Amino acid sequence: MPPITITQISNSFSYGLKRDYVNWNEISYNVKLAAIASEDQAFPDHSGFDWDAMEKSLKPKKNKKTKIPLGGGASTITQQVAKNVFLWQGSGISRYVRKAPEMYFTKMIEWVWGKQRILEVYLNTIEMGKGIFGIEAAAQAYFNKSAKNLTREEAAKIIACLPNPKVFTVVPISSRVAWRYPQIMKQMSNIEDDEDILAIIK
Repeated sequence: MPPITITQISNSFSYGLKRDYVNWNEISYNVKLAAIASEDQAFPDHSGFDWDAMEKSLKPKKNKKTKIPLGGGASTITQQVAKNVFLWQGSGISRYVRKAPEMYFTKMIEWVWGKQRILEVYLNTIEMGKGIFGIEAAAQAYFNKSAKNLTREEAAKIIACLPNPKVFTVVPISSRVAWRYPQIMKQMSNIEDDEDILAIIK
């Protein structure tokens, strides 16, 4: 695991820094399933980029009230790892400057690490609250337990705070998280018999 990331450093000045990296076997099966169900259901099949999701994200929305479907974001788990671990957050011009190196690191990560390692690093480095990074720190902060003991509901609630955990709070539970986590649990059940997903998370 990286000793510290640019995102963690930038957040530490305002919110402090809570993190505790754990290995693969110390992360609940429920968390791994929830992350794929919510963030990147094509994770086992793509090589770092979900081109179909990217194409859909660029199309104009006919109905502004239509909610974004779970598991259908244009940014894959691998891309998020590339951004979180090797690069920086940000929008506007910095976002476009980041795109080329993000594509490079995404491909390198897929070639070198493999899916299980990518998901492990993702769950250890993703921001899950103000100054809270990684699933172990989140589990301790929100449910006073280790990541390996999180239930399906608890895992879904934590993952539901993404992609904006400073606003979509787990405790106290925000309306967004309260709305989203039951949908994540439904998607978890829907994909749980997928052999390719099971091969990664078991």
